[in-house]
Parts: sequence; structure tokens; C-alpha cells
Amino acid sequence: MATVFFWIASVLAVASALSILFVKKPTRALLALLVCMICLGVLYTLLHAYFVAIVHLIVYAGAVLVLFLFVIMLEGLGATTLPIQRRFSPLHLALTAAAGLIFSFFIVKILCSSKLPALQNAAGTVENLGKNLFTNYLLPFELVAVLILVGIFAAVSLIKPENKKS
Repeated sequence: MATVFFWIASVLAVASALSILFVKKPTRALLALLVCMICLGVLYTLLHAYFVAIVHLIVYAGAVLVLFLFVIMLEGLGATTLPIQRRFSPLHLALTAAAGLIFSFFIVKILCSSKLPALQNAAGTVENLGKNLFTNYLLPFELVAVLILVGIFAAVSLIKPENKKS
């Protein structure tokens, strides 16, 4: 049953990713991106990476897509049709397909020839992630928090209008 869900989610993810490239309306491209993100969340769930799936759906399917929708609506592109002018020569398409096949061949060869270590059941749980984050990696975690805070202050200072008294 998991194999059936895998193939359905994979085909839907690839089809929606391709439709992002070829639809003319930005809102439809955004909906196709949403379908692609949900399918990727399903694939993460099938890999038993539940935390990654939830974070992926919250961050990408939630926050990033809402930001994209906000930009589309703010720019007034919701009802417009974007002209798609792509000039792909047969040579470009053949070279791209050949490069993709060669890359896929090497990836399959590497994955099939190497012996991957067996996964421990509890290695990727949220509990172990939290323990590692707050014990072994506490200093880098705090430094990233300070870096994010500095970035927020920099963004606010760049946006804030200057008061010029002249």
C-alpha cells in the first residue's frame, strides 16, 4: 500500500512541478506549487520522517506560499496572463535530457554500490533532535539565534524611513 501512495505522490509531485513551468496564470502556478509541496510532505511521511514532513508543510506550504500569494496579489498579477516565451531548440532539449540521464545513472550507481548504514529507530525522532540541539549543539544554536536577531534588526533599519529635518 505504501508503494501505491509513493507512486501517486511522486507522479503528482512531478506533474505539478512541470505545470508550474507551463501555466500562464501566476495563481494557478501557485496552486500547482501547493500541490507539489503537499506531495513532498506525503513522501516525507512515507519515509517515516514525520517531523520533517510537518515542518515542510508548515514552513513551505504555509508561510512561503502565503508570501508568494501576497506578492502576486500586491503586484496585481492574479488575473493577468503572463506571456510564456521560451525558445528551446532541439539541441538544448537533447543536451538537457542527456545530462539528466547521465546524472541519474551516476546517482543510481553510487546508491546501489555503497552499503548504507542501518537506521536506528529512534535516531531521527524529535526527542533525540531536541536533546542533541540543547546539549551537544547549544552554542551554535544560540549563535544562530543571535544572528537571526541581528538580521531582523538590519531588515527593520533598512525599511524604516529616515526622518530628515530640512
